[in-house]
Amino acid sequence: MTASPAEPPDSARRGLFEALGDPVRRRLLELLAGGEQPAGALVAALQARVNISQPAVSQHLRVLRDAGLVRVRAEGTRRLYAVDQAGTADAREWLARFEDAFAQPLDALATELARGRRERRRAAGPPDGNRREAG
Repeated sequence: MTASPAEPPDSARRGLFEALGDPVRRRLLELLAGGEQPAGALVAALQARVNISQPAVSQHLRVLRDAGLVRVRAEGTRRLYAVDQAGTADAREWLARFEDAFAQPLDALATELARGRRERRRAAGPPDGNRREAG
């Protein structure tokens, strides 16, 4: 069975999610969510939080690039990294299949919560302003 042209093959998708499985790589993506950044700024931001070397950050960026989640462009001697929207679209598309799996149980929970509130209101009786005086 072959993947449709719009859907990456299983091996590519596996690489994408394996790349996302590492907390350092997820943090790099979070840092890049704000826009393109030079490698040095990414290294400095990570080093402020964890003990990591510049070569280790470069390796993580390479994994993200190979997975299609990050793109890089050269500007002189600097390397500027950015989120690759095509790669993240593949991840979103795959995950979208599970959105409905959560929708029905959440809808049922909302119904049960509303039913519980309604029953509590009935058990409490009408508000004081609506009670009739016995006369």
